[in-house]
Amino acid sequence: MSASPKIAVIGLGYVGLPLAVHLAHHFEIIGFDVDAGRVTELRGGKDRTGEISPEKLSASTITITDDESAMDGADVFIVTVPTPVDARNRPDLSAIRAASETVARHIAKGAIVVYESTVYPGVTEDECGPILATGSGLVCGEEFFLGYSPERINPGDREHTVDRITKIVAGQTPAVTEKLAEIYGSLNGGDIYRARDIRTAEAAKVIENAQRDINIAFVNEVAMILNGMDLDVHDVLDAANTKWNFLPFRPGLVGGHCIGVDPFYLAHAAQSTGLHPEIVLAGRRINDAMGPYIAHEIHDALGGEKGRVLVLGLTFKENVPDLRNSRVVDIVTTLRDQGHEVDVHDPQASPEEAKSLFDIDLLTSLSDLNGYAAVVGAVKHREYDELDAVSLEALIAEGGLLADIKGIWRNITLGENIRRWQL
Repeated sequence: MSASPKIAVIGLGYVGLPLAVHLAHHFEIIGFDVDAGRVTELRGGKDRTGEISPEKLSASTITITDDESAMDGADVFIVTVPTPVDARNRPDLSAIRAASETVARHIAKGAIVVYESTVYPGVTEDECGPILATGSGLVCGEEFFLGYSPERINPGDREHTVDRITKIVAGQTPAVTEKLAEIYGSLNGGDIYRARDIRTAEAAKVIENAQRDINIAFVNEVAMILNGMDLDVHDVLDAANTKWNFLPFRPGLVGGHCIGVDPFYLAHAAQSTGLHPEIVLAGRRINDAMGPYIAHEIHDALGGEKGRVLVLGLTFKENVPDLRNSRVVDIVTTLRDQGHEVDVHDPQASPEEAKSLFDIDLLTSLSDLNGYAAVVGAVKHREYDELDAVSLEALIAEGGLLADIKGIWRNITLGENIRRWQL
């Protein structure tokens, strides 16, 4: 392989696009995506995820394409496609298998195929390797080689970008590991951790988000306990956080493509060995139940009376347009099932995507809105963080309720005619 390999990045979403843009500073990059609309959008300088600015995208030397033949001659293939779960919360490997079939048609002798998608231990070598070998006619581990370097993208995070984080790499051979360390090290000043092997790297990735999910589940359960005692969970957590080793997690909804999904991959791996993962699945049960719990609490706070409710925020986290696996929809659905008329506003989300995914028609503005029995702060977007007492009171009917899930307005004093509920 040449000192400056040609690299193909397969999948240009939240993970693949930033990676491709940064790699393009050092290598010839082919960015491939099966979504022709996404390719057209990116060629026009627009990234709907908001991860790459139009200026950076337009200035990049990436060749962006939906023509897979453009990957012919690439030395390294980096696969960054989604790995979701199905309706029964079982790993759905269809995208990574399809990507492997595509790559197999274009790899040549000596090529390295690297996977960044979150999987359970064994997927790279036991699932993807055979697909690549069958499709290419090459021998895995002799004529082409596998690698794994788990993605650690945090949507909307401008501090922990791909060029500022430690990158784990693992190759099928020591030489492949070193080549990956060289490639990824060009991004982040050589901040590379060489895992013992591919399965170790896969396991490291899948437990990272499972650990976070479990910690959030703990504080969510604490919030429910404290609500029953008429205590403010945020006040309690602020006090507890004065201890030097207290972990600063906060309660809330757990969605998105990673934290709400990856624990099921770990659970699947555990069950394949005959072990039932108690804590991992308990954390998932608690976090997945938070939306209905919050909706029932709001319904009870309204005295069980049906009314107009305004939900502020629909994306899975603050200040990103990502609607994947958003659990805010659980609140909306439950409130509607209880007979409430629910409006939803989100300045970050795509109205078309909200309609397509959830059949929700987003309000385009908060102007002239008023008279709601309850206003629900579901996502801490910067636009909502800037709302003052006057703006909030204008939305709520006399004697209405402000339900503040994220503690956005906990330090704002409202008029006595406004009741408050806070997770």
